[in-house]
Amino acid sequence: MPANLHSQLAHLIKRKPVTAAPEESLREAVARMSQERVGSIVVVEPESQRPIGIFTLRDLLHRVAAKRCDLDQPISSVMSDTGLLMLNWRATVYQAALVMSRHGVHHVLIVDATGKLVGVVSQEDIYELQSGGAKAISSAIRSAREMDALVAAAEDIRRLGRRLLAEGMAAESLTEHISSLNDHLTVRVIELTAREYTLPKVAWAWLAFGSEGRFEQTLSTDQDNGIAFAAASPADAEALREAFLPFAAEVNRRLALCGFPLCKGNVMASNPELCLSLHEWRERFGKWLAAASPQALLNSTIYFDFRAIYGDESLAHELRAWIQRHVPHSPLFLRLLTEDALRTTPPLGVIRDFVFDENKEFPRTIDLKIQGTRLFVDAARILALAAGLEETNTAERLRAAARAGKLGGDDVEAMIEGFYYLLRLRLRVQQSETPAGRANRVDPETLNELDRLVLKEAYKQAKKLQTRLRLEYRL
Repeated sequence: MPANLHSQLAHLIKRKPVTAAPEESLREAVARMSQERVGSIVVVEPESQRPIGIFTLRDLLHRVAAKRCDLDQPISSVMSDTGLLMLNWRATVYQAALVMSRHGVHHVLIVDATGKLVGVVSQEDIYELQSGGAKAISSAIRSAREMDALVAAAEDIRRLGRRLLAEGMAAESLTEHISSLNDHLTVRVIELTAREYTLPKVAWAWLAFGSEGRFEQTLSTDQDNGIAFAAASPADAEALREAFLPFAAEVNRRLALCGFPLCKGNVMASNPELCLSLHEWRERFGKWLAAASPQALLNSTIYFDFRAIYGDESLAHELRAWIQRHVPHSPLFLRLLTEDALRTTPPLGVIRDFVFDENKEFPRTIDLKIQGTRLFVDAARILALAAGLEETNTAERLRAAARAGKLGGDDVEAMIEGFYYLLRLRLRVQQSETPAGRANRVDPETLNELDRLVLKEAYKQAKKLQTRLRLEYRL
């Protein structure tokens, strides 16, 4: 399978990294850079091969040539040894893109579990996975100094999404592009807003929930976000919350200016119930697992699909690790979650191809979200939670479930194709001039014969996935 934004960084490593020992002369290091045709060389500890610094062509210009430095001095005396950005090779391409955008750099160092350098990934490596237009928009977002520029960039993202859809880009790649650019935009909004507030000097992270947390944003999406922060005590948590809330409200307002409507259900960081310490978030998830009530099941469809977009990602990792430890040992919660998911079935008829709900405003139409993509999303979430998997994206959850032996390897790609066909059809409907209430609805009779056949096959894959859940929980 070709690399995409959800691939591990190991898939982007194209060559062995060019390195130098600390005592190596600057002359030798520069000669090797020229020979290898690279713009940087990583300085590593000789035995462990752990990165301790980096020397770039920019350093050569400003630290050496401009100051007429001795070329026979050790490279360690002129290398940059602060702010090295390193990611584990298991991290995703998506994470690397965010790190580069957040810190305004063009490279990240890739290390293994021991900290040994295994490669270097550049912005150009990531841009190769993206289509034309994404690079220019990313650059505009990164250089934005005011909201007007970000509002314009947000419209450019939507315009690019519509163009890529019209050009026939696959739904998986399209949603990756949209989500990636929206993440960059959100990060920049947070950065600009943070400059105007005196935020607490504690570890904190901006969390994305729902479709944004799954990397599955479409052309029409509202806000689902929250904040997690470190706090020493309940009293500290309350004081920190009061400090974060005005900032969160302003970020929410500015995201709305960029075309992400305020959530009608108030699933936003400006809601005190979603601006919580790490301990409070664990308590909240624990109560949902124990209660297994209808509200808890509803919450799980939103909040369990979280990821950190900005800030200290270790908070999100800790919370995810807690969920991975506890949810697989909550059989009642998982069973009730499965029962709830199976209440909505694929709209396949016995005599006719499709059956319809009782929507009076748009009769003889199918809701491609509730009766479509959500069938796959809910099932993939259950499989991931039950197996203690860390993935949040639906396709990646299904692939991980297959690797864990929870799905047949031969079936999983067909299921993923079915999911993305429904998602692409949703995008086509959203792009067309339809009434707002019909943003996710399609009349099968308006589709050509081939599309109707593929739609029917997609629902057969959803049915197969639900059958797997019925067998697992004997429902």
